[in-house]
Amino acid sequence: MTVRAKIRVVLAEDQEMVMGALAALLDLEGDIEVVAQASNGKLALEAVRKHQPDVLISDIEMPELTGIEVAQAIKGGSTRVVIVTTFARAGYLRRAMEAGATGYLLKARPARELADAVRKIHQGMRVVDPDLATEAWGESDPLTDRERAVLRLAADGESTEAIARKLHLSPGTVRNYLSEAIDKLGASNRIEAARIAREKGWL
Repeated sequence: MTVRAKIRVVLAEDQEMVMGALAALLDLEGDIEVVAQASNGKLALEAVRKHQPDVLISDIEMPELTGIEVAQAIKGGSTRVVIVTTFARAGYLRRAMEAGATGYLLKARPARELADAVRKIHQGMRVVDPDLATEAWGESDPLTDRERAVLRLAADGESTEAIARKLHLSPGTVRNYLSEAIDKLGASNRIEAARIAREKGWL
């Protein structure tokens, strides 16, 4: 009798309790094996490159790299990505799909749905909340990657000069990116622009 190989999974989640719970639930499944756990995006990327799993299950907001940035970094490889998050925002879903993710689940869903999603994604299917998917393709993200990076740092309270140093840009260039983002979002300042972008899931 041929024994079917288990679906190998890497878990990426910065909340240790949540990651432990997810790992325990998946380990109860006879056909799924958690081969590594990562508490930030950088470690997740390293784990994927080391273990070459079938599926990466990742949160969106993590230290070092976001789940979307990790998905983008491994896009085109053999590892499929499912985002598991609390953010029911169309903008996040759209960016995740564009980055190569094939699944997007909310943490509020029943735990059994995650294992089912892993199996479907491993088989080459997409697993996305249908209502959220419909909404996601209605409004386009107007920000460029550079505008998003500058706005994210501005939202964290970084000064123009500090942002310039971190992104290896001139202060004038940073101001230009901020001005473009503020204008595109119809905001009056960088803080309001960041708030709007976060609410839309674009940041």
